[in-house]
Amino acid sequence: MDHIKTVFSGLQPTGNVHLGNYLGALRNWVKLQDDYRAIYCVVDLHAMTIDYDPADYVRERHEAARVLLACGIDPKRSLFYFQSEVPQHVELSWILATLTPMGVLNRMTQFKDKTERGGTANLGLFAYPVLMAADIMVHHAQLVPVGDDQRQHLEVTRDLAERFNNRYGDLFPVPEALIPETSARVMALTDPTAKMSKSDPNMRSRVLLLDPPDVVRRKIRAAVTDSEPTVRHDWGDKPGVSNLLEIMSGATLRPIPDLVDDYGDGGYGRFKDAVAEAVDEMLHPIRAAYAELDEIDVAAVMRDGAETAKASAEGFQRQARAAVGLANR
Repeated sequence: MDHIKTVFSGLQPTGNVHLGNYLGALRNWVKLQDDYRAIYCVVDLHAMTIDYDPADYVRERHEAARVLLACGIDPKRSLFYFQSEVPQHVELSWILATLTPMGVLNRMTQFKDKTERGGTANLGLFAYPVLMAADIMVHHAQLVPVGDDQRQHLEVTRDLAERFNNRYGDLFPVPEALIPETSARVMALTDPTAKMSKSDPNMRSRVLLLDPPDVVRRKIRAAVTDSEPTVRHDWGDKPGVSNLLEIMSGATLRPIPDLVDDYGDGGYGRFKDAVAEAVDEMLHPIRAAYAELDEIDVAAVMRDGAETAKASAEGFQRQARAAVGLANR
């Protein structure tokens, strides 16, 4: 009997993938391929909940897939595809929507945050957690790598799995959070009190995985620090320096206290140069792998992944249809 657990996660194709994505999640995705049945997808349906340009969207979808492959997502060791090409995601989402109380969705902080920042309050954004639950449940995933901003959505998934099982019979695993052993806390370079984000209009706030070395150095050197030139880890008094220490520790895998010992009294210039060098060294193989990937080959990988994912999801979805009364006699 196969006892290997299934882990699922997805990435939205909304702009360029950045350092926070990599240190916070993607590097861990690569490691998980060794020990789990890993399923990853570009969640392009989720990205349609905000205003977008369809022409740019075509490019961004495929660029996201190419970047993830360059980071080390291996289609021989994991299932990788575009969410929109596996219709079982949406079908299960509708079934789960009929089990979702409005009060649960009204409490979702991400919907409130996005609409308060000017986002369109559409049904897709409101029901985002239900589709996310379907993404996880359609493959009967038992584990989900999550950060702090996704814990609330995972709780919705757990609640919906339990609601379905209680009403229609024990079918879906109740997924658990998978906390990575190492995960850097990466904040914006221009505002270390805010998370590094694709949606920040200031491109200097983030280092992109495909940024060339000179751009990486320029962004790191311009990162916000403070007037006291001592390198120490203190999020309360020195958030900018603490952010750079977290980034350097993530890039080098060296403990933060060791970095403080090395750079504590050396001044910010020397420290920032070292951070930039460490980040650039980490990104070099990703940029090289990205350059070697052929767009036609990437498209073929995603097409094959979608076919495999559809077959896998359909096997489970037939059981869900039968449970809710949608099976043919």
